[in-house]
Parts: sequence; structure tokens; C-alpha cells
Amino acid sequence: MIPWVDVDEGPVPGEGETLRLRRRGDEFSILAGATELMNSRLSGSEKALADIACERLKDRPAARMLIGGLGMGFTLRAALGGLGPRARVVVAELVPAVAAWARGPLAHLFAGCLDDPRTDLRVADVGAVIRAETGRLDAILLDVDNGPEGLTRRENDRLYEAGGLAEARAALRPGGLLGVWSQGPDAAFAGRLRRAGFAVEEMRARADGRGGGRRHVIWIATRAEAGARPAGPRRPARRP
Repeated sequence: MIPWVDVDEGPVPGEGETLRLRRRGDEFSILAGATELMNSRLSGSEKALADIACERLKDRPAARMLIGGLGMGFTLRAALGGLGPRARVVVAELVPAVAAWARGPLAHLFAGCLDDPRTDLRVADVGAVIRAETGRLDAILLDVDNGPEGLTRRENDRLYEAGGLAEARAALRPGGLLGVWSQGPDAAFAGRLRRAGFAVEEMRARADGRGGGRRHVIWIATRAEAGARPAGPRRPARRP
């Protein structure tokens, strides 16, 4: 078996954690400690996050989307493929090393999408970007850590708590959506979304996108307007 080889590492700003990039043949993995955050062979649910959002935004040809977390570029590539030429995609990536890997050892996975004129990559805290975009966004897609329970940075927890969800709602235009990726279900988080003024749908998507691998969770939370009652629990939708 081909052994894993360490390619590079980089600190998570403000924390004692370090992210590591490893390679085994043509397979890449990013880890926080011993926990794998993403793998180049398991991109199905990250793509599904963008695919679902783009389908909901098809009546907004000039949609402005914010993606929290660059990762290996799977969500960004899917978003660019699903949005029109007038759309704009802001990507907030906190860890400078991850942004550097996107133009270095992982450049083939990004396939030039960072050079797409619709892409605006910012090495910044996504929470700060959300607070600066009040009323300007049609969609926010969060693929930060492993979901609502942060692993790499304690400050990420704020994104999924009441205050962070209120900021996300304020950043969205009427009818805008918040999409959240998670490695697994979290009933308490779904409840916080509803209390924050969102109509919530919970979906499942396969990790490898071909009907195999574990099922990850995607929440699609649509900004409910004044006078509208956020939807109650729904049976999780299934996606391949």
C-alpha cells in the first residue's frame, strides 16, 4: 500500500491547532490533529451543498454568494458551475496555508476556479465577512470545521449559535438562504435555526456522491420574513 506523506502544515489563527496536508498517490487529505476534515476522494456532499443552493437561486441571475471555508474547492467549483455569469462568489478562508495549497499542491483540484472573475477569495474570518455584508447576500454556505460542533477553532462555534445565526440572517436579502454542511445530525442546531427566523430543511448527501460512503447532513435554512412562521421539523430529504 502506498504510504501517506506529509506535504505541508499551517497554524489555525488564534488557536493552538495546526492543519496538515497529506498525500497518498493522487489522494489528498487535510487533518486537524488526528481528525480528517476533508479528503479529495470524498467530495459528494460538499458539491451537493452548492448544487442545492444554486437550484434555489436560479431566479437570481446576479446572485451574491458567500462560502465559508475554501477546503479543496469542491463547493466553490460546484457553485461556479451552477451560477450564471453575473453572479459573484466570495470565499472566506481563515487559514492562510489552505489558501496557499489551493494554488500549490491542490491546484489541479481547483481547476482554475480561483481565477474565475466571479470569485473573490479573502483570507479572513467568515464571521467578520458576514457582519460586513449586511443585507447584501443571497446565500451563505458554511462548510467550517465538521459542522456546528467545531473541532479546529472554538470561535467557529459562534457561527452556529444564536448570535451568529442572527448575523447570518441580517446579511441575507429577503428570501435568502443559509446552507450548512455537517458530518452528522444535530437536532439542537436545527432548533436554533428555526428560532433565529429560518424555515429549515434537513437533507442527507453521500460523502462520495455515487451512492456510497457515509451520509452527511445539509441544512438549507431560508430567511423567513416578518409575519411568516418558520417551518417545523420535516422528514429529511434524501439525495444521492
